[in-house]
Amino acid sequence: MYAFGPSMILTLHPSGNVALAERISEISRGDVVILQSPQDPNKLLIKRVIGVEGDCVSFVVDKDESRRTIVVPRGHVWVEGDYTQNSRDSRTFGPLPYGLIQGRVLWRVWPFQDFGPIGPTTT
Repeated sequence: MYAFGPSMILTLHPSGNVALAERISEISRGDVVILQSPQDPNKLLIKRVIGVEGDCVSFVVDKDESRRTIVVPRGHVWVEGDYTQNSRDSRTFGPLPYGLIQGRVLWRVWPFQDFGPIGPTTT
């Protein structure tokens, strides 16, 4: 898969990476996942899982930095881009149904200087 854009800049290069992904059986907090956009079904996004069902997640709501906390509902995850200042993610579209997750990103394979695993570490 080819991925580009600024929302995952701390994990993936904004001008593009080729990455290896797998269809997944279990989602874990910290996984980087490919998902179908809940706002545009023709678009795929790459985001990090911040919370799984039952987790309490706090996030900044607006430019005034007011915070909101939610409990991730059953059958959903909370996803965010690593570069939160420029990411359309669960802070925009809410908890994401598991059914929209297409796979988990495992390795960066190009450019070669970035070659390596993408671990489940949250930023």
